[in-house]
Amino acid sequence: MEISFKPLAPRTWNDFESLFGERGACGGCWCMSWRLKRSDFEKRKGAKNKRAMRSLVEKKEQIGILAYLGKIPVGWCAVAPRENFLRLQNSKVLARIDEEPVWSITCFFIAKDFRRKGFSSQILKGVIDFCRKKKVKIVEGYPAVPYNENIPAAFAWTGIPSAFEKAGFKEAARRSKSRPIMRYYL
Repeated sequence: MEISFKPLAPRTWNDFESLFGERGACGGCWCMSWRLKRSDFEKRKGAKNKRAMRSLVEKKEQIGILAYLGKIPVGWCAVAPRENFLRLQNSKVLARIDEEPVWSITCFFIAKDFRRKGFSSQILKGVIDFCRKKKVKIVEGYPAVPYNENIPAAFAWTGIPSAFEKAGFKEAARRSKSRPIMRYYL
């Protein structure tokens, strides 16, 4: 089956909710981790994060895309203007490389049965197409370099460099041995 993509919007909220399940993907995150100060995020885990994400969706903010196999949501990727991610603004390791406007990829979530099957690279190609339609010039990601071949899924939520490379991204900067900044120029 071919993978297809839809942006997270009010009409796809139920698919997002189904994919993320009771736990909100990982520990009640609901993909709000990068959007809040760490202390605020910790206080809001679970239902509060879910309501906050739902509010962003209803306001029609740019949030990310869902990946589907047929009609089944199997993956997620957060992608939006860098300014939407408060934790990026405060990071020394992931500080801006330059003043160019970029859209940032901050998070992946892939349904358990579909992990380790190359979906991340396919989702990244979907992100590139989505960003091209939005007239984005630079897409940036912050993958984690795995410390071994069996990296737990919980540590791969920002992606891994090889998935970005397969999708055509290039390393643009590195201020930490385990966290490159990778870019794709459209």
